[in-house]
Amino acid sequence: MISDDDIGKALDFLRDNSQRAAKAKAERIYMEEYRKVVKAQIMRENDDKALGTQEAIAYADPRYKQHLEAMKEAVEKDEYNRWMSTAAEAKIEAWRTMCSNNRAHV
Repeated sequence: MISDDDIGKALDFLRDNSQRAAKAKAERIYMEEYRKVVKAQIMRENDDKALGTQEAIAYADPRYKQHLEAMKEAVEKDEYNRWMSTAAEAKIEAWRTMCSNNRAHV
């Protein structure tokens, strides 16, 4: 049984965490795009080498690896917020279904 209090908490969660969820999504997108900048900067430092070699050097560079670690954290935060919101929305939807079933039987 889902109580009205549970629904209130789910709604509060969605409202109270909307800014944090938006920030996590923005950070994720930024990190995904900035990865290209990191790669390009490293490749430019090695522009005397063949293009394939530049790319291999960029992917092996510690700065690129460090960026990937930061990107991993950004994705994790974004996904956590997304799944917590999905759980809250599912609880609300289940409550709606329960309420409409209870009305149908009265």
